[in-house]
Amino acid sequence: MKLYEYEAKKVFEKMDIPIPKQYGVIHSAEEIDEINPEFPIMLKSMVLVGGRGKAGGIKKAKNIEEAKKIANDLLKLKIKGFSVDCILLEEIVEETGACYVGITMDPATFNNIVIVCASGGVDIEQVALEKPQAILKKEITDNSTELSKTISADLASFLATDLKSKKDLKNTLSDIISKVYKTYQKFDARLCEINPLIITNEGVVAADAKLVLDDNALFRQVELLELLEIKEKRHDVAERTKNERRAQKAGFPYIDLLPEKFTKDPNKLYVGLIPGGAGYGIFSIDEVATIGKRFFKDRVLPVNFMDSGGGPTQARVAEMFHLLMDYPVVDLIVTSRFGGISSCDIFIRGMVQAVKERYESKKRMIPIFGRMVGTDLPSARAYLEKAKAENPDAMKNVTIYVGNQKIMADVIREGVEKAFKSKGWNA
Repeated sequence: MKLYEYEAKKVFEKMDIPIPKQYGVIHSAEEIDEINPEFPIMLKSMVLVGGRGKAGGIKKAKNIEEAKKIANDLLKLKIKGFSVDCILLEEIVEETGACYVGITMDPATFNNIVIVCASGGVDIEQVALEKPQAILKKEITDNSTELSKTISADLASFLATDLKSKKDLKNTLSDIISKVYKTYQKFDARLCEINPLIITNEGVVAADAKLVLDDNALFRQVELLELLEIKEKRHDVAERTKNERRAQKAGFPYIDLLPEKFTKDPNKLYVGLIPGGAGYGIFSIDEVATIGKRFFKDRVLPVNFMDSGGGPTQARVAEMFHLLMDYPVVDLIVTSRFGGISSCDIFIRGMVQAVKERYESKKRMIPIFGRMVGTDLPSARAYLEKAKAENPDAMKNVTIYVGNQKIMADVIREGVEKAFKSKGWNA
């Protein structure tokens, strides 16, 4: 779970890592009057993606008139497709040099890695490719909660040598590196980074702050979440969409593949996906996109990732169908169930429940196409046949193949073809 820069800086302040003076976070230009900052100031767009500076999301203002104009412009900005909803105001720090300090985990060994570089404020991945000798890494094999003084001193000496400061920065840098590592460990982070760590005439200041928390350890971070006033788990990249919040509340993973304020192309078919597992969910996305490209002139788009999880309840399955039918973008639902650790019978009952509820309450209904094999298949088949016989009008647009007589790719293609015909389109 990524934190916004202003949230990460709250954490840094708690851990005694120097940061610029924080004036506050605004959602409109008029709020600058209430804050009454000392000028000049920095205005920094708050989005959970990198590249803010290159995208024009960080600006300096000399006075309140300029600050308001910049704020209005930033609040209209999109950075890598994400809207700027708020702006951090902080003091401008005069630098004499800059460096990089970061802690993360090596995915191959699961050991923590401390990384430093005397080039601050730049893309560290690019530096690693073009000038690897400018980076020093130390692997921590014992997962200690605090960094050894020997390692922090070695890293600080490496930085101090390249920074060529008139002051002896070794002790200061060693202290900062140790505090960044301690922050990383204390808050169960997956990444803790300062880029740049600015060198000033008075010392060092974390001009930027990046902190990514491990979702699986959030139960241990109640105090931190209270400090930051975060009440629910956040999406990896940006705030959850309306659909994603609804799915989280219902207890199943869901990701929108299209922006929340998306305008449909009237000449394209939008397919919602309800698979039987995460792996099959990814396959379904790829297969719908591939079939659309091969047979339907690129006019078919998958709209979501979804996973029911192991052993979902009937109510959860019903809510999965309700969510996609309530989503105005979706034209067709494609569903697939292997029924390994989950019951096909529960799945069919949940689907039928949703369809009947929507039919009886006259809510929006869209065609469902799918295939089902696996656990509890005989009872699932019997229940589906009974539901179709008893509720022919409600179930008329539900097509579920029971068994292996058709591969899933053919089921998807058939569903798309029927949806095209219902719209009067040629494939």
